[in-house]
Amino acid sequence: MTIDGYLAGFGEEPGYLDYGRFGPLSRAAEEELLALTQVLSRVRHSSIDVFAEQDDRLRAAVSALTGVATEGIVAMPNTTQGLLHACFGLTGTVLLSPGEFPSLPIAAVRANEALHAVQPAWLETDHGKVTPGIIREQLEQGVAAVAVSLVDSRTGYLCDLEGIRQVIGDRLLIVDAIQGFGIVDAPWEVADVIATGGQKWCRAGWGTGFLALSDRALERLTPVFSGYTGTDDAEVWDHVPPPAATARAYRVSNPDPIAEARFAAALEEIDAAGVPAINAAIAERASRVIDLADEFAIAVSSSRDERERAGLVVLEPPADQVTLLSASLHNHGVTATTRLGGVRISVHAATTDETLDMLRAAFVSYSTAASY
Repeated sequence: MTIDGYLAGFGEEPGYLDYGRFGPLSRAAEEELLALTQVLSRVRHSSIDVFAEQDDRLRAAVSALTGVATEGIVAMPNTTQGLLHACFGLTGTVLLSPGEFPSLPIAAVRANEALHAVQPAWLETDHGKVTPGIIREQLEQGVAAVAVSLVDSRTGYLCDLEGIRQVIGDRLLIVDAIQGFGIVDAPWEVADVIATGGQKWCRAGWGTGFLALSDRALERLTPVFSGYTGTDDAEVWDHVPPPAATARAYRVSNPDPIAEARFAAALEEIDAAGVPAINAAIAERASRVIDLADEFAIAVSSSRDERERAGLVVLEPPADQVTLLSASLHNHGVTATTRLGGVRISVHAATTDETLDMLRAAFVSYSTAASY
């Protein structure tokens, strides 16, 4: 598939710039949803085996994009559940920023409160940026793992996974990948834990995700929440077998096969189009958003360096004008996220000229009103 074929799978209305919150379903994911829902509603004897095939299909699609062996991959309904598995399974200190998206710090604290096996150590960052240098300065002897977001949800900062790996040695590297998976050509081989969902940039809808574990993670983490489908036994009756030695151990129950099919279809398209091509298209559109903000003198607090950003552009107007900017976007049909004094614009590879023209019109209205 060419990048043009991939872009043809976008069907949302113009004005949508909020992929950092969720991405409208791709056409491929929508088709899987409709087809398998029909199968589920009719349950014909000859067709129901398709549901059992979706787990292998999803793990193969994840493996193709990450390089992780299929035995190290398990379906998850969301990013947070994968991060909870990692934090509850960890023994020792985990170094992380308290400013990460709440899924990470809350998982670390809940694990500490419940089991007392993991201890959060709070990283002081450079205005939300987690860098190798900052980690090096605060890395203590007892740290067993470092947890980071691939892309920070508030600042849009794309972290340097390779640099962090060089700094932390053989400690576990836990990555919340939700704000970049599928659009960032990341060095996944340096991560020990990759947790993500498919509802944002992958456009696969809610209820989709995976947890990918390196051999080191499989060896060091304990599958605390491991259900009856997390064993190697086909039938579990009248005995309690141990958890599987693979990532399957982190299953709580059977995954949703229709969610797996949606996610697999979306990932197969991403792999066929190529993450570098998708990333290049996003970079060009993010630069255009930054140029528009500059034209109307709207401060950009996220990084301008393509090496430090993915699809998020964060605008920071004066505090007394945030509501005005948000209202101007709304009035011109632009969907974005306003949070904590900033306005987050999320572009994707298929963000159209029409959408950017709508953004420009919103900036014109804002600039005109703000000058009075």
